[in-house]
Amino acid sequence: MARSFDFRDRVVLVTGVGRAGQIGNAVALAFGRAGAKLVVADLNAVGVAERAREFAAAGIEARPCAGDLTLPDIAALAVETAQRAFGRLDVVVNLAGGLTTYGPIEHTGVHDFDREIAINLKTTFLVSQAAVAALAATRGAIVNVASIAVLEPQAPMAAYVAAKAGIAGLTRSLALELGDRGIRVNAIAPGMVRTGDNVAAVGTAAAYVELSAIADGVLSLADPAATTTGEILPIRPSAG
Repeated sequence: MARSFDFRDRVVLVTGVGRAGQIGNAVALAFGRAGAKLVVADLNAVGVAERAREFAAAGIEARPCAGDLTLPDIAALAVETAQRAFGRLDVVVNLAGGLTTYGPIEHTGVHDFDREIAINLKTTFLVSQAAVAALAATRGAIVNVASIAVLEPQAPMAAYVAAKAGIAGLTRSLALELGDRGIRVNAIAPGMVRTGDNVAAVGTAAAYVELSAIADGVLSLADPAATTTGEILPIRPSAG
């Protein structure tokens, strides 16, 4: 049974919420159902606007923010959108990113490597950086997304694992740095998630982490009653 969470009167920024059926959409929806007001950010302007309208139709207050989060100004805009719309920011969930480069290192170009670092690690760094002052004011939380491949190395995906290992290190470092300002910083480290894209690429027989387990892990780390910081929470496929 899914845990019950209460995020009433909390404002949550979730990045990577451009497409229905993906991780960002599921996590944002879970926060909204728990009472949070949302800012949803994504490079896909049409998609993020659609997601915000869908949330509003479900009775969830949501504002879209479209733009490239590898740019400092857009990361700052996402935070500013929350403050302008709702007057505060309590949680940042850095979900923007993904696996775009798969194959032997000899076939991984420098542009492939740079892209993997940018969309995963750089976006996490920039959005977290932009949110520090707002989160300090609310004694809020950051939840990042690493990968089970950081804890249980996998191949051939060196660029992706390097980016996600960077996120794990960033998470632990920021937990130490920002703790005195009342900000908790944690990360989930999921295995392969059951999304439409992954099922189409890999098939139905693979062992998947369910979207509900991802949402439960993120909300548990962001929970206002939680005290955990610096944790990299593995989320593996259910044995059942």
